[in-house]
Amino acid sequence: MTLPFDSLYRHGFARVAVAVPTLRVADPAFNAERTIELARAAAADGTVLTVFPELGLSSYTADDLFHQDALDLAVRQALADIVEASREIATVLVVGAPVRAQGRLFNCGIVIADGAVLGAVPKSYLPNYREFYEKRQFAAAREVLADTVEIAGQEAPFGADLLFPTDVDGFTFHLEICEDGWVPLPPSGFAALAGATVLVNLSASNIVVGKADYRRALCASHSARYLAAYLYSAAGTGESTTDLAWDGQALVCENGDLLAEGERFADHPRLVTADLDLQRLAADRVRTTSFADNVHDHRERLSRFRKVPVTLPVPAGTVALRREIPRFPYVPADPAARNERCAEVHHIQVEGLSTRLRAAGAQRLVIGVSGGLDSTQALIVAAKTMDRLGLPRTNVLAYTMPGFATSTRTKTDAHRLMAALGVTAHEIDIRPSAEQMLRDLGHPAADGVPQYDVTYENVQAGERTSHLFRLANMHDALVVGTGDLSELAQGWCTFGVGDHMAHYSVNASVPKTLIRYLIAWAAETGQFGAEANAALTSILATEISPELVPSADGDEAPGQSSEATVGPYELQDLHLYQLLRFGYRPSRIAYLAQAAWSDRTRGRWPDLIPEDQRNEYDLATIKHWLRLFLRRFVQTSQFKRSTLPNAPKVGSGGSLSPRGDWRAPSDAVATAWLDELERNVPG
Repeated sequence: MTLPFDSLYRHGFARVAVAVPTLRVADPAFNAERTIELARAAAADGTVLTVFPELGLSSYTADDLFHQDALDLAVRQALADIVEASREIATVLVVGAPVRAQGRLFNCGIVIADGAVLGAVPKSYLPNYREFYEKRQFAAAREVLADTVEIAGQEAPFGADLLFPTDVDGFTFHLEICEDGWVPLPPSGFAALAGATVLVNLSASNIVVGKADYRRALCASHSARYLAAYLYSAAGTGESTTDLAWDGQALVCENGDLLAEGERFADHPRLVTADLDLQRLAADRVRTTSFADNVHDHRERLSRFRKVPVTLPVPAGTVALRREIPRFPYVPADPAARNERCAEVHHIQVEGLSTRLRAAGAQRLVIGVSGGLDSTQALIVAAKTMDRLGLPRTNVLAYTMPGFATSTRTKTDAHRLMAALGVTAHEIDIRPSAEQMLRDLGHPAADGVPQYDVTYENVQAGERTSHLFRLANMHDALVVGTGDLSELAQGWCTFGVGDHMAHYSVNASVPKTLIRYLIAWAAETGQFGAEANAALTSILATEISPELVPSADGDEAPGQSSEATVGPYELQDLHLYQLLRFGYRPSRIAYLAQAAWSDRTRGRWPDLIPEDQRNEYDLATIKHWLRLFLRRFVQTSQFKRSTLPNAPKVGSGGSLSPRGDWRAPSDAVATAWLDELERNVPG
């Protein structure tokens, strides 16, 4: 089946649901009706797997009524009714029920789909402490005598050793029941090692003070540790309150993140849905080599799992993604989280440069200051490094080096900032030396011909860096590199003796979108005072430009736009994150970019971006810039990254260091990436 481009199922997502019905104690007929109602609602919402609470057909609080034949017969009939109803319900159901088999009573999770009982999983660990008394009624999974059981007239696989691989790539699920998830070595952990990516916990779990937070932390940590999704459904309204109370907590976690949580203590049925990112889980498992090592160490136990194939009822039409895709994956939208991120990145940068300066036995830094974002952030780090080392900020030798296209605005901002930070400020006009080189080369611009080609641009960039290195020689100093991750990704730097090179780079793993917020954070937290803040505010409002080509409109502001050449950084940084962090195929990256950027009215925006500057990009625009990004990243720029100077890695989004996160051939071609983009992205 070929799915439309706009369907989440085409791009490695799957919608799941956690259902918390209202129920009656020991009334399976009523409970089955409520279960079927919620299952129909889940199916209508495009959900392929719907999970219900532990013993949801009988109620968890039936106590010694579990041993009554009447209740057993009613449960059997309820299961038969659900199995029959499932023929017309396009979702796989996981329901909880007591099952009599082999002369014992088991607390089971039962998988039902399209009129078939696919498997039944008995609870492994029965709590018998404090308010729990389950061993009075139930037998544990270890007491199972046969590997099949009869349910609703069907023979089905039976045991705690069942995995349910599906026909959706990357979607294999496993069941455990309540206490199973609370023990030191949960069954779901071994299931994850055996290939399960969606871990299901049918729970009852009465509520006491603080327990909801503990459940939330437990489920999130399971999903992080096992690189999986974790679905949790607790019993709610209708369970007996003779001695206990119930809140009906419903949770969906994925790789440490809480994707969805339902209302607790509700007096109505709840259906909590979430769109799981199966490809993200697969990407993390492939890259986390210790996960595979752990699989190897437990291979004997893992070989005992039995696999029960499941066909998921994937909708044929469009199912729009409801999961929020951050527009700025490197920048938290929440102000508190963003400030914490900025502080952490700042400290990492300062720590890296401080250590390098001490190791080199030097006490001075040389830096070029352009009045742009990157050199501003690098200068802030340099100044704070001197503070950390107990050295005067005057040991930062800062140079603004105007060239043929330097604007009045950026030069003014550079001087204001250097003065406000208290560094040693200088100005070196590179135009005479650049003109001499152009003459030596026989370049037409030496004779006044306006030929603004790559040679013209790189002569200026090279002259600046050449001056900085010789100044460092003169003053026994280190040259601080200013280029950022976004520029390195596309090779937007001058190779060799250009802004590509330094003794130590502080921004090399910091993307352009985050650098803006680092500068804003420095201003908002009052790091340097009012005069510095005025300069920083002006710099943040200036067009991003290399300032290497003269403007036709004079020199008041930059006349050259970096983003007009390499694309909007806010969009290209998303492309970079998805490609570098996860290695996604281009069509998926385009889909995620469309989900993030196609509607400016949806989702959260970092508050630095004014309302009138909140952009949106349609799929055709995204495809255009992604095509350019792929060509530059894969094919034309790696030779520059293969010779990068040292720099500290700051985030889990990755770096491009050839000694760290990214090692790639310099002569690769981008054909496979570009072909996949053209074949699978319309427009």
